[in-house]
Amino acid sequence: MYMEDRMNRLLKGGVFALLVTALASSPLTAQDHGAITGIVTNSRAEPLSNARVDVEGTARGGVTDARGRYRIEGLAAGRYVVVARRIGQKRSQTTVSITGGQITTADFSLTDSPILMSEIVTSATREEELRTEVAATISQIGASQIDAVGPAHPADLLNSLPGVYVNQTSGEGSMVAIRQPQTTDPVYLFLEDGIPTRSTGFFNHNALYEVNVPQAGGIEVTKGPSSALYGSDAIGGVINVTTRAPSLRPQFGITIEGGEDTWGRILASGSNSFGANGVRADLNLTRTDGWRQGTDYDRQSATIRWDRELSGSAQVKTVLTYSNINQQTAGSSQLSEADFNSNPELNTTPVSFRDVKAFRASAAFEINGSASNFSVTPFFRFNSMDLLPNWSLTFDPAIWETQNFSTGFLTKYRIDFESLRGRLIAGLDLDLSPGERLETAGTPLREAGIFTQFTPTNSIYDYDVTFREASPYVQAEFSPTHRLRVTTGLRADFIGYDYTNNLSDVTTGQHRRPSSTTVSYEHLSPKAGVTYRVSDAFNLFGSYRHGFRSPSEGQLFRQGSSTNTVDLDPVKVNSFETGARGLVAGRLSYDVSAYYMTKTDDIVRLTLDDGTRQASNAGETLHRGIEIGVASEIADGLSISGSYSYQKHTFEDWRPTSTLDFSGNEIQSAPQTIAAASLNYSPTFIAGLDLSAEVTRVGSYWLDEGNTEKYAGHNLLNLRGSFKALSRVTVFARLLNATNKLYAERGQFTGFRGIELAPGRPRTLFVGLQY
Repeated sequence: MYMEDRMNRLLKGGVFALLVTALASSPLTAQDHGAITGIVTNSRAEPLSNARVDVEGTARGGVTDARGRYRIEGLAAGRYVVVARRIGQKRSQTTVSITGGQITTADFSLTDSPILMSEIVTSATREEELRTEVAATISQIGASQIDAVGPAHPADLLNSLPGVYVNQTSGEGSMVAIRQPQTTDPVYLFLEDGIPTRSTGFFNHNALYEVNVPQAGGIEVTKGPSSALYGSDAIGGVINVTTRAPSLRPQFGITIEGGEDTWGRILASGSNSFGANGVRADLNLTRTDGWRQGTDYDRQSATIRWDRELSGSAQVKTVLTYSNINQQTAGSSQLSEADFNSNPELNTTPVSFRDVKAFRASAAFEINGSASNFSVTPFFRFNSMDLLPNWSLTFDPAIWETQNFSTGFLTKYRIDFESLRGRLIAGLDLDLSPGERLETAGTPLREAGIFTQFTPTNSIYDYDVTFREASPYVQAEFSPTHRLRVTTGLRADFIGYDYTNNLSDVTTGQHRRPSSTTVSYEHLSPKAGVTYRVSDAFNLFGSYRHGFRSPSEGQLFRQGSSTNTVDLDPVKVNSFETGARGLVAGRLSYDVSAYYMTKTDDIVRLTLDDGTRQASNAGETLHRGIEIGVASEIADGLSISGSYSYQKHTFEDWRPTSTLDFSGNEIQSAPQTIAAASLNYSPTFIAGLDLSAEVTRVGSYWLDEGNTEKYAGHNLLNLRGSFKALSRVTVFARLLNATNKLYAERGQFTGFRGIELAPGRPRTLFVGLQY
């Protein structure tokens, strides 16, 4: 095939070019140049990995390994200011003198920062970058915050970030809203250590439950399009969850938790280093009966990370993760307005289920030069999901069985230049993902309004599909002046599907099946941005970013009643953003941004005048908003933080029938305001005591495209506390929805069923012991 041959040529040529560049252009350190080496630790003398160490006024810098060590070469004789930074820690700097041909040692001890937004981000370029030099809005959650919150659901963490709303369906299922309405569409990209958790072709909006979030090392959320770096799906945002690095000395920890509705969880971890090797293992065992009827949930997750130093400049990080999830009730199980108010524990679809298995393996090999870096990361993925969706039991009941395997490479080369502090990053992403889908229709049994049984009858879809991707990208950065930083980037995505229908072709009815075929897309995604450092405490930025998402395998080949789906085009987005970041009086940090984003060629299900249905790239929408994040240390042991966002999402051109025109209306399920505020108190006169109170706000939103019914929104109060009773033992408690507010995680309105609302979690108490 033409597409396959083209991808093979691109693969061979791209890898060859990267290898030649890495070998030929890596700068060599002259004999009259010196180096700086050292160790970065925290206030407890524990080594800090992934800390960035930079020599100010030069393009020289480095990142610490798992043992907190770094090395910076190629420095001419003279005096330099060296700065160390890391997520969740205050920066530290020192002045060193370099003698030609000599090695100078500079160690750093970084203290925790209760208020400062991290100076370092990674998701913007796949490299450690200064936040002040990134023309994008990125929010972060560090390991210490994850430990303090002890999330029972990813929403417990992410909803504290500006412009981020994650709802809870059942178990750890979710829908995400970042610069987009709540949606199941593939407009977000989910990563673990920078590697997509799923192939683009097999998107799942619940992808966060395939990641072991409670034991993660951190979370980074990049808002807005990132297709110039990550390709398809990166429209609303990118969520990157990082694993924890191995410890330098033996460590073991276990957390045992219990809560209402027989909720229980065990988190165990062990870590140590042996010579050039560091190993860490994490285990997550979670179970609950659920607070609603028929919402049992079981989870078993494990993560193993092995870091190995191959030489002073080369290392490899190997990560294995596995999750097995069994969930009764697949979806949010919305209730009528009357049942929502009188009996929110009711579940009318207990027969539905979702069983998920996810395995990922990767080995990130990295070579660091004095002003260069080369990395290649081969990966393997397996995803499977068996699902009886509750939302289609009334009109299209069927069991879905899907699975896919993925193999691929992420290859990247970076080189820094002294001139204009230039930086060039080039890479190539490859993904080959064969998969399959089997759907079996059936007859549900409904008694007294509750679905209690499902009997499979006949196959309606049975097909094999292979997704292919080859995507080279390049990014350039330079500083025309000391204060101004310019970034540009371009990515070319070559995407293809090979689809084989294992049943007969069907051209009429509710379950039409397209003939076996091949579909391919080629797309360019550019970006450009500038940052300007007004002062050390005030920074401005502006950017243009393009994004796109190719149709997923389900949108293309699960045809339904549409006359044609295989000719769908990618959805495109153009986004403009500006913002400011800064620090006031050393005690209050802030991050403000505004965006304007248009989406074209969105997929609309059209109903034509003759009654037939057709999927078409006929939609256009507009998304704009303001996001604000602040944090302040009021006094020793007392800090506050808050986030607020106002957004408006509208249909600009949306005509599902010849008589229905929603253009100009607001998009449904799109809260206009999202806000959170927290107060954290660690009294100095009671050692080991930590208390926090958090208020979250979800504003009103329309329940239908016609803007006839609206959900009023809600406020929730969450309380948390912990006390270090012994040197190695901490007791803790969490009271979520402390006022027992009746609220909805999601809602919709239809003329047939009226208002339907998915009730949110009532007041729930969790207690635990950590050793």
